[in-house]
Amino acid sequence: MTRIAAVRPALPPYRYPQSELTAAFESICLPDGRGTALLRRLHANAGVSYRQLALPLERYAVLKDFGEANDAWIAAAVDLGAEAVAGAVKDAGLTLDDVDVLMFTTVTGVAAPSIDARVAMRLGMREDVKRLPLFGLGCVGGAAGIARLHDYLKAWPKHVAVLLSVELCSLTLQRDDSSLPNLVGGALFGDGAAAVVLTGSEHPAASGPSVVATRSRLYPDSERVMGWDVGSGGFRIVLGADVPEVVRQYLGDDVRGFLGEHGLTVPDIGTWVSHPGGPKVLEAVAETLSLRPGALELTWKSLDAVGNLSSSSVLHVLGDTMRLDPAGPGLLLAMGPGFCSELVLMEW
Repeated sequence: MTRIAAVRPALPPYRYPQSELTAAFESICLPDGRGTALLRRLHANAGVSYRQLALPLERYAVLKDFGEANDAWIAAAVDLGAEAVAGAVKDAGLTLDDVDVLMFTTVTGVAAPSIDARVAMRLGMREDVKRLPLFGLGCVGGAAGIARLHDYLKAWPKHVAVLLSVELCSLTLQRDDSSLPNLVGGALFGDGAAAVVLTGSEHPAASGPSVVATRSRLYPDSERVMGWDVGSGGFRIVLGADVPEVVRQYLGDDVRGFLGEHGLTVPDIGTWVSHPGGPKVLEAVAETLSLRPGALELTWKSLDAVGNLSSSSVLHVLGDTMRLDPAGPGLLLAMGPGFCSELVLMEW
């Protein structure tokens, strides 16, 4: 089986309490003062105490356009990405020359050459390393990346694969936008990265939890549940209020059906690794699956400590989980634009 050998999270250096971010967001996005009561309520109820940003807070008010913000995104993404990849490979007891394929996922900036190419060149990775940049998966990208590399390693069982996620959500900030999705996004999302090293079943250094199986699900008529509208100002968030209801409608049957194919039920899963979509989404996940109290504790803690990091978040939770060295079956899950979900069954 595919093994998850190491996970290395990476965070930018500028850390702020939620109260300070609330005040800054208010001055940038609500300069006329309208909507401040709603903004403060959303920030207070987001389940987030701190977030870390790619830039010092004062820089955001003077970013003049999408191009300047995206340039900042490229610079910070390469720095964080190189840190995460180098650290993960070292943690796995491997060298950069051992890496056969590098997959990169993001939804918060664009670059050509892509960030994976820039990271590979900065770190001096092999010239024949296979690269696979993925854009548009959003919050599901971390889970989907593990699933797709599992597919690859089934065909190449002696190979080493690395997944890199970098999401700098703060650099998508829309100024002078008092829409509810922008206010909600400004309350929840933070910046971060993570790299995961996976090894094929025949690699001599194979260690860590096994990936047993994966399941992808794309939900009908759900294109406007989550995503971006792209305009002259960059990425304007699309975030429907019905995300928790979509979770309640579909996720329970999806998970139970997937587990049933492997002779398992929800109570058999001892470890839950969930993307922290936000308090209402996490409550919907726990409710629809009838999870035991505390099953999503690490996810709630991650949301509180760093906010929602889009595709990187579930990888941060995975890293936290692996440090606890659990035993038995576990399920990694995330949802994102499409609207879609990704399930990864693991065994410790």
